[in-house]
Amino acid sequence: MGKRALVVVDIQNDYFPNGKWPLVGIEGAADNAARVIEATRRTGDLLVHIRHEFPIPNAPFFEAGSEGAQIHPKAQNQAGEPLVLKNNVNAFRETELKDLLDRNGIEDVLIVGNMSHMCVDAATRAASDFGYNVTVIHDACASRDLEFNGVQVPAAQAHAAFMAALAFAYAKVISTEEYLNAVANEAPAA
Repeated sequence: MGKRALVVVDIQNDYFPNGKWPLVGIEGAADNAARVIEATRRTGDLLVHIRHEFPIPNAPFFEAGSEGAQIHPKAQNQAGEPLVLKNNVNAFRETELKDLLDRNGIEDVLIVGNMSHMCVDAATRAASDFGYNVTVIHDACASRDLEFNGVQVPAAQAHAAFMAALAFAYAKVISTEEYLNAVANEAPAA
C-alpha cells in the first residue's frame, strides 16, 4: 500500500435533521465516518476535510457563511488538518486538493462523506482518473431519495446503485468494519 489520505467530503450541518437538505441515514453514516477519521488520526495518514459552499445568494443549502455550511461536529477538523473549500460538486475542480495530495506523496485515497450520488461519486471518479488508488467506505456515506422522469428512487437504492457503479471500475468499496480491521492489522510504519 502506498502513502494514504482520507478525504472527508461535505459532512456538513445542512445534511443533518433540521438542516436545509437532510439525508437518509446521515447519523449512522456520520458516526462511521467519525470512526474512520479517528483511525486516520491514530495512523498519522493525511486527513483532508472538504467543505462545500454554493457561491450564489439564496442557495438551496450550504449557503456561504451559514451555520448549515459548517462542518458537522461529528467530523470537525482539528488544528493542522487541511480544509479545502469547494464551490463545485467535484472536490478537485478549482481547488487545491490534487496539489495537496501530490505534495504529500499520496497514492491511496480513501473517501467518506456525502452525498453518495453527487460529491462522493464525483470525487471518487476524479481521484481515479488522476491515477490514485481509491477506496470508498460505503457505510460512511449517505444519500437522499431521488426522482427522475417520474420514477421515485429511494435513498438506499440510489446509494447502492452509485456504490455498485464505483465498485465496477473506479474504486474498492468496503465497509467501515472492513477498513478498521485492515488498519488494525497493518504493520506499524517504520
